[in-house]
Amino acid sequence: MAQISDETARHVLFHYGRPGGWRPGRFTQLLMEAIDAADVVHTARLRAAYPELVDAMNLAANHADGVARLQKAVGVTP
Repeated sequence: MAQISDETARHVLFHYGRPGGWRPGRFTQLLMEAIDAADVVHTARLRAAYPELVDAMNLAANHADGVARLQKAVGVTP
C-alpha cells in the first residue's frame, strides 16, 4: 500500500461525504469517479499512475475501519 498523504486522505473523505474531507480540484474529483467505476483491470492501470489515491479509495470503500483510519490520520475524530 502506498503512503497516503493528509491531502489525499481528506480528498477521499470528501468524496465519500465524511467529516474531515476537503473538496479536491475538478480533475481529482473526476479521477475518483473513474476509480469508483473501474473494473479490476482498469483499477490496476489507474493504480500504476495514481497509487496513493487508488489505495486511499480502496481503504475507504472496502475496509470496515477504512474511513476511521483516514480520519484518524488527519486528526479527525470518527
